[in-house]
Amino acid sequence: MPKVLYVAAHRPDRSPSQRFRFEQYIEYLKENGFDYDFSYLITPEDDRFFYKPGNTLKKMKVVARSYMQRLKDAMKASTYDVIYIQREAFMTGSTYFERAFSKSKAKVIFDFDDSIWLSNVSDANKKFNWLKNSEKTADIIKLADLIFAGNQYLADYASQFNENIEIIPTTIDTDEYQRLDVPNEDGKVCIGWSGSITTIQHFQYAIPFLKKIKGKYGDRVKFKVIGDGNYKNEELDVVGLPWRKDTELKDLSSFDIGIMPLPDDEWAKGKCGLKGLQYMALEIPTLMSPVGVNSEIIQDGENGFLATDLDEWVDKISQLVESEELRKEVGQKARRTVLDRYSVIALKETYLRLFNSLLK
Repeated sequence: MPKVLYVAAHRPDRSPSQRFRFEQYIEYLKENGFDYDFSYLITPEDDRFFYKPGNTLKKMKVVARSYMQRLKDAMKASTYDVIYIQREAFMTGSTYFERAFSKSKAKVIFDFDDSIWLSNVSDANKKFNWLKNSEKTADIIKLADLIFAGNQYLADYASQFNENIEIIPTTIDTDEYQRLDVPNEDGKVCIGWSGSITTIQHFQYAIPFLKKIKGKYGDRVKFKVIGDGNYKNEELDVVGLPWRKDTELKDLSSFDIGIMPLPDDEWAKGKCGLKGLQYMALEIPTLMSPVGVNSEIIQDGENGFLATDLDEWVDKISQLVESEELRKEVGQKARRTVLDRYSVIALKETYLRLFNSLLK
């Protein structure tokens, strides 16, 4: 039985990138003859401080322990048939472990879903930026036997260093992602944004047009932010909710409209539209900035909306606020798009075929 070692930063069900890039395919691969081990670095205890300011000594201990874990992984690398590296093997700029894996008997898959060759250190860990290496991603790509790139922009970057590239979009498990019936007790149209502590900066791009919407509709609308429990905006009457796996579907299902504003920069061009796809899978009419893959996912006015400037955001949100029928129609088409092109159902056979191709 061929065996896979999954190399990732976080434990299962912790990181959206991991969940929607490879974790939801593990059981399917197992059903088709693959065994696996999962090696992660950041524990639940580490999570309490690792992405917050301070605690330098504790963080250095995590790095030291992580180094020892990866040494163990490298020592037994040749006992695996495939080693799947998600984004990086280790949190510093070193490619020592990727090089060790590439020299083993295992075939190496490198998967990435962001423009991770650009500097993007969390605010809490800015002082550790010197430990990073902007050329690391290119070096890992050169070492890998197969690259899984989340979109064409990422594939174009990878093609400078390796010719064995497959575009594997971020996908949704549509068996799990089905909208729940969440009572709307106040009757207000809920406009929602979902993200994380590291992406809450993108919600700032929504504030100007959401202020306009609030001024236009008053108590007919409300706003919800999921992903950062410390976020507050008194003017919009928003108190952020932390992301929780056990309430994720319920929280998202409370949205009547989902928004995904992004800046038009190199980092955003590498993103794979995950939050928008989550909304769409739950039949939530979705508005995105036309950046990167978003313009491939959304056919404007059909299965969602694309909006660039303030007036366009206000106009298109207004159409949805004023028409429950339009929200329902667009939402149904959105889910169909996910089922056809961005679901586990649509991609699982391709995923299996690529793993099997490495064994030949």
